[in-house]
Amino acid sequence: MSKSDAKREQQLQKRRNAPLATPTDLSPKATRDLSGALNAVLADVFALYLKTKNFHWHMSGPHFRDYHLLLDEQADQLFAITDDIAERVRKVGGRTLTSIGQAAKLTRLSNNDAEYVAPQDMLAELREDNKTLIGHLRGAHDLCDEYHDVATASLIENWIDEAERRMWFLFETTRVHSNG
Repeated sequence: MSKSDAKREQQLQKRRNAPLATPTDLSPKATRDLSGALNAVLADVFALYLKTKNFHWHMSGPHFRDYHLLLDEQADQLFAITDDIAERVRKVGGRTLTSIGQAAKLTRLSNNDAEYVAPQDMLAELREDNKTLIGHLRGAHDLCDEYHDVATASLIENWIDEAERRMWFLFETTRVHSNG
């Protein structure tokens, strides 16, 4: 190997081993805390996305089409924010999730591996999971306020609004009306 090839190889190895250190004006503690909170939210969103798709795929009954489409719409909305969450982690100087295993360890939502779940139970469970997610988003927002991270707080406010809408739709869909 020539000297120039060896030098190029050495530079390449140095770049490969360089830490991901996005410049930020946040303190290392703020970066750690915000990244941790956002990664947990990201894990929750992935878990809720997968559960929503699971219920979408396994929906049955007389309201199949309406529920199937509702859950598909909600799953798309959840998936759409995953990249924004992960990119925000990087923008504040952190590292984001690297695997399904890491997401599984961080999520605070429960799995549902049942072979059959009644449609109303699916919708009620997703409603409660969205409610739980809202609580976690509010907690992350509080952390943003503590560190004066207005950009992340602004995004979280939109995610809370979207989750509240999902919860509202799921509530109204499962609501039992009495006549007279």
